Amino acid sequence: MTDNLPPKTPQPDPAPRGEVTIETVTHHGMGRLADGTLVPRVLPGEVVTLSGEGAKIVTPSPERVSPPCRHFKACGGCAMQHASDGFVADWKAGIVRAALRAQGIEGEIARVLTSPPDSRRRARLAGRRTKKGALVGFHARASDTVVEVPGCRLILPALTALIPALERIAVLAASRKGEAGLTVTDSTAGPDLHIDTDKPLTEELRITLPEIAREAGLSRLVWGDEIVAELEPPVQQMGRARVVPPPGAFLQATAHGEAALRDTVREAVGDAARIVDLFAGCGTFTLPLAETAEVHAVEGEAAMLAALDRGWRGVPGLKRVTTEARDLFRRPLLADELGRFDAAVIDPPRAGAQAQIAELAASQIGVIAMVSCNPASFARDAKTLLNQGYEMGPITVVDQFRWSPHVELATRFTRS
Repeated sequence: MTDNLPPKTPQPDPAPRGEVTIETVTHHGMGRLADGTLVPRVLPGEVVTLSGEGAKIVTPSPERVSPPCRHFKACGGCAMQHASDGFVADWKAGIVRAALRAQGIEGEIARVLTSPPDSRRRARLAGRRTKKGALVGFHARASDTVVEVPGCRLILPALTALIPALERIAVLAASRKGEAGLTVTDSTAGPDLHIDTDKPLTEELRITLPEIAREAGLSRLVWGDEIVAELEPPVQQMGRARVVPPPGAFLQATAHGEAALRDTVREAVGDAARIVDLFAGCGTFTLPLAETAEVHAVEGEAAMLAALDRGWRGVPGLKRVTTEARDLFRRPLLADELGRFDAAVIDPPRAGAQAQIAELAASQIGVIAMVSCNPASFARDAKTLLNQGYEMGPITVVDQFRWSPHVELATRFTRS
């Protein structure tokens, strides 16, 4: 359920080599030689020569393409821009298959749905002060170096256009030795900015920051835990409901990806009349499902549930929605509590939800729609359900983090 990018990839071996052939591409997007050496930005079957400056392609793969972004070699945000869309889709499906086979499971991949370029509606940029002002961008590959990314092909142009304003803010929020995290999220009222910094919020900043927010067209500006300016509520559309998430709340990375996951979940639960939504967040699935079913939304963060509830109350005609603030890692809904529902939706963080999955496996609930942002934890949890008599349907792979190693998926489990 998180929108964090995967861990930094291992560094390649810089030792000079003669001509060598790339055997495979790892799940981190690194080419691997027969001896295990890792090489970035290469494809299987390519013949390359290696030096301290990287790989020189001698025989390119037919799947090699020109990277669409000029920052590809320097920026660490993308790993696979040098590969065709078809190759990347097959590679991501392969990551899911490999995770399942590690648990002894053979699964069917029904489809791979990839978000288009320039569609990320949420991004965390790094801001660092310089002698002349500030630098805002993404980190270089496996490095703390900040790379400017004007013209980035990942994020929405409306967010890229904010970089000059973010540079002004970085001068105020970052130190010369440290950096500030600048998370920008698109909303119907304009970008929503959350600033992660150790610097205190002074009275001078309380005056300066709202001025910058107005000039930049921000809907909201949050410094640490404090809302400094809210010119318009940063509304997110969830089904027919309009939700104002609390600062820092989780959202799916792209509108396309959210729609793909939502449609897969809707298809999975079918005509269920009573649904429990576990790790419900602000209502990504709860509120659309409430158009046809009663939904009980369970989430650890009370502020997100409050936003969900306000969104539900603002739309006439939705079915009944109830909420429950509960730590599902320490206090999962028990099997007998799950018995009153026809279907469950579960979208846990990257670590998965072993305790809650164990209770679902022990319950008699007929249908489970599972969403995951980590194929490894998904496969582990799927094995628990399969061992207790559930059957797994075809898997939809959703690629919201285009050109990165990150993979999301959704599928349906039913009682035999």
